[in-house]
Amino acid sequence: MRPMRIFSGIQPTGEKHLGNYVGAIRQWVASQDEEELFICIVDLHAISVSYDPEDLRESTLSVPALLLASGLEPDRCTLFVQSHNHDHPEAAWLLASVSSFGELRRMTQFKDKSDQQEFVSVALFTYPVLQAADILLYQTDAVPVGEDQRQHVELTRDVAERFNSRYGHTLAVPKVVTPKLGAKILDLQEPTKKMSTTGGTAQGTVQMLDEPDVIRKKIKSAVTDSGREVRRGEGKEGIENLISIMSVATGQQPEAIESRYEGAGYGDFKADVAEAVVEMFAPIQSRYRELRANPAELQRLLGIGLEKARAASGPTLALMYERMGFTRP
Repeated sequence: MRPMRIFSGIQPTGEKHLGNYVGAIRQWVASQDEEELFICIVDLHAISVSYDPEDLRESTLSVPALLLASGLEPDRCTLFVQSHNHDHPEAAWLLASVSSFGELRRMTQFKDKSDQQEFVSVALFTYPVLQAADILLYQTDAVPVGEDQRQHVELTRDVAERFNSRYGHTLAVPKVVTPKLGAKILDLQEPTKKMSTTGGTAQGTVQMLDEPDVIRKKIKSAVTDSGREVRRGEGKEGIENLISIMSVATGQQPEAIESRYEGAGYGDFKADVAEAVVEMFAPIQSRYRELRANPAELQRLLGIGLEKARAASGPTLALMYERMGFTRP
């Protein structure tokens, strides 16, 4: 019996920050031997809204390089770029025939994103169908998603069940699972909001590839409060956030951190948090630079993932065509 198959997608656009590392990347790395993990760089989704082609080209290489540098390994997971596997758009077209206009029109993300766009593309409207193809091609058992994507995965389940009802059991119906909770990382300047590339502050967002001095400056200028006690609690959101970051970076429990810095004041604490984050990201940044300096090696590693992805998706797509009545060469 194979291990549980998990599918996750990550947008290539947008710099990846400390919150992304704690909330997703670090957990993917830790689960490689527990689950059959498929991580897809969803570059086809990125073109559903206005974008810059050069930025997309660059980020479609930089993001997998960063994931590999963080510890994802091609022989322990399947990491690949969505557009490199042509099964995805083919499966999306087949699944479009069992997806209704009404279902897609009810997607709240389409409503929210279309309100922000001057030009609303058909790709933005049909985005959930491509997402369903991403998931269903791999006979996925479970999809860990936050609340913002839950509706899309529920649609994926409905589409799979409708396909199976019409053409015979073909597609696994994936479960929606809540991701394992890690430390909640907040904006350093607005510690009541999640750290975010799009909705946060530039000074309050620690990027994984920030230079060490930039990391130090951001953390040392983090908003705290007028007190001196390094502890968690009401009114201490800024300090509590820094305690969480220190815990992530060092592996110490929050209670131990509070005890260690009792009576120390904020200056020394912030400086130590900054150094801990710098040290945590140093090997990742070093490996990332090695991979970006060696395009052939990066493409080789992505090629391993692509072969594994095609080996898993190809039989599903072939079965979909057969069940739907197509003749194949």
